Amino acid sequence: MNPYEKKRRWKFFLLIFAILIGIASVFYTDSFVKKMEREEAIQFKLWVRVQERAMLLFDDPLSQSLVNDVRENIKMPVILLNKDGVIISSTGLDTTKTPNPGADKLEFDSLYFVRQLRNMKSQHAPAELNIFGDKYMAYYRDSFVLTQLRYFPYIQMIVIFLFLLTAYAAFSSSRKAEQDHVWVGLAKETAHQLGTPISSLMAWIELMKSKFDAEDDPLIAEMENDVKRLEIITDRFSKIGSKPILEDHTVYIVINNFLDYFKVRTSDKVKFKITGDDQVRAMLNIPLFDWVIENLLKNAANAIENEGTISINIIENLAKEQVFIDVSDTGRGIPRSKFDAVFQPGYTTRKRGWGLGLSLTKRIVENYHSGEIFVKESDLGKGTTFRIILKSSLTYEPTTA
Repeated sequence: MNPYEKKRRWKFFLLIFAILIGIASVFYTDSFVKKMEREEAIQFKLWVRVQERAMLLFDDPLSQSLVNDVRENIKMPVILLNKDGVIISSTGLDTTKTPNPGADKLEFDSLYFVRQLRNMKSQHAPAELNIFGDKYMAYYRDSFVLTQLRYFPYIQMIVIFLFLLTAYAAFSSSRKAEQDHVWVGLAKETAHQLGTPISSLMAWIELMKSKFDAEDDPLIAEMENDVKRLEIITDRFSKIGSKPILEDHTVYIVINNFLDYFKVRTSDKVKFKITGDDQVRAMLNIPLFDWVIENLLKNAANAIENEGTISINIIENLAKEQVFIDVSDTGRGIPRSKFDAVFQPGYTTRKRGWGLGLSLTKRIVENYHSGEIFVKESDLGKGTTFRIILKSSLTYEPTTA
């Protein structure tokens, strides 16, 4: 069993364990709550019986003492109404809002007691007291402990959910870090393995130049360009996982140099055009920035089904001290709903392809060059424009990738 399968099983067991804990907690708490409800109902009945006795024997100090003892041990709030529905006494409520001895009983009708009484009526049925032919009604509600206990399973479920979320994030982060480590190692090893044959190819080209006197042969020159291109690609792979070094460059020259290489390796039906300010400067890592332009140009060329044009326009925004690079094509266009999706890893409209080009492009621009890239505009059947925004050399501040 590979490590990823083991981690997947651990996630599954962790989920099942958390669900079992949650279910057990809910059932146990529910049974405990019902038990407390029965006990509080018994306490309320006891309070009612003692209250009746105390009111019948109002002048008996022993009865009054017994009532006070019961009140002190009753945990849930209780309100007693007279036959006219006026609150005449209470237990377990805020004593600061209870009238002082000798005060008018109508003071019990404050908003606080009205709200408490309404709450009690919604929770439990009242108990009736008959004293000297008069009827009294007693109401009660759940104690503070019982009320808190009702919410405990939900709080516990939230805690379990947060625990699962944290554990899942930790597992995912660990797996992503491990995968990144593997890919970085693979990229560096690939660069190392390519180094030897590329060096050999360079040597063979130099031998062909000298042996066949082909110094000015255009085919040999293009072969040399391709080998140099392989060297650049190898250099890219060797630097994966490392922080790139940015240098001050003229954007127009960097793009134009790559365009000279790219356009001779593209169909003659695709025309290229570069316009705009040719003096704008920005902090760039040329091997990585060439990768950005390459991915955008390849996507543009693939979007053009027959004949078309790919345009690159360089603009300097003096107010914001930024450099805008617009890459436009006359291809099939992108639906507006896919403007963000095109930068997600794995997204592709081609039958062959990994769908990593634009995702990698976004990472190079944003993480390594502190810039932005997005779909500026696109019309189906007319074309698409991608915009890159870079800070000018004077305002560039490096950030941690």
